Amino acid sequence: MTARARPKSRILATVHATARDLRSAGFIDKRRMREYDALCLAPVQSYSSRKIRALRARHRLSQAVLASILNTSLSTVRQWEIGHKRPSGPSLKLLDLLDRKGLEALI
Repeated sequence: MTARARPKSRILATVHATARDLRSAGFIDKRRMREYDALCLAPVQSYSSRKIRALRARHRLSQAVLASILNTSLSTVRQWEIGHKRPSGPSLKLLDLLDRKGLEALI
C-alpha cells in the first residue's frame, strides 16, 4: 500500500492488497491502481471554526501566517474562524495535513 493510502476497513485493505498484487503481475494498469488507492484513502474530516482556532493556537500561528501557509487570504482565514465560511478543497486537505503531520509537513 502506498504511503498515502490507508484502508478504511479490512475489506478495502484486502481489495487494495489484491489490486497491488495484480498490478505487480501486470494485470492492472497504473491508472486503475490509482483508483484503488483513492478508495483506500481516509476521508478528510471537516473543520469547524473552533477546530481551526485550536489548530492555529496549537501551532502558535497568527491568522496571517496560517493564511500564507495555506496559500489563501487573511480574510478567508478570518471568515473560517468566525464561522461565516468553511474550508474546502485544497485548503481542507492542507488543514488536515497540518493537523495530522504538523507544521513541518507544510513548510
